Amino acid sequence: MKKAGYIFIIVGLLALAGTIFWGVNVWQEANSKISFPMELIPQPTPTIYPSAATVIEQVQSLSRLETASYHIEKVITAETGQGPLGFLFGDKVLLVAYGQVIAGVDLGRLGPEDVLINGDGTIYLHLPPSEVFVATLDNARTYVYDRQTGVVGMNPQLETAARLEAEQLILQAALEDGLLDQSDKNARDFMRSLLTVMGFEHALFVEVLPTPTPSPSPAPTLTPTP
Repeated sequence: MKKAGYIFIIVGLLALAGTIFWGVNVWQEANSKISFPMELIPQPTPTIYPSAATVIEQVQSLSRLETASYHIEKVITAETGQGPLGFLFGDKVLLVAYGQVIAGVDLGRLGPEDVLINGDGTIYLHLPPSEVFVATLDNARTYVYDRQTGVVGMNPQLETAARLEAEQLILQAALEDGLLDQSDKNARDFMRSLLTVMGFEHALFVEVLPTPTPSPSPAPTLTPTP
């Protein structure tokens, strides 16, 4: 009798599991056919409680000359838990990312050994190479366009991972488009204009400074012997 009761319970649990499985599939199919624009879904306004404590870790003086800035849009898809059980554990986010990459020259690395003024007024200058100062997302414009999550598949780290990847891809796109070369050119143009204002008519930018030519010594004056 007990054995029959156990069999009845097991059959009932299997039937319940099958019903749940069928219901999840129906819900997924209906959800995939009906797509609501994100702007029509009401979004609750977050409440922010900043900490009263502020810690300043470092104050540093800078001599950076920003000479090139790129503003880039990138669409990122990040997903986890895909596969046959994606309806349970899957999570997929579509992120529209806006970012800015700023490059320039650190004039604090410019020393006396990088400047040579010739006797004819020509100035030779060895500028430090351009470098990336800032590569960051614009959080005010970056947003999640769409997200598809399974029954138990919500991954709290997925959006963060997508944002980090978007930041790297935006930096890579700027570098591949010639950001540093453009920054070098703009830095030379700016410094040439500045040196012209300072009175140097000829400014040459070189990788290695030329050897300065010594000024000829005046000829000795001969005193006639009485």
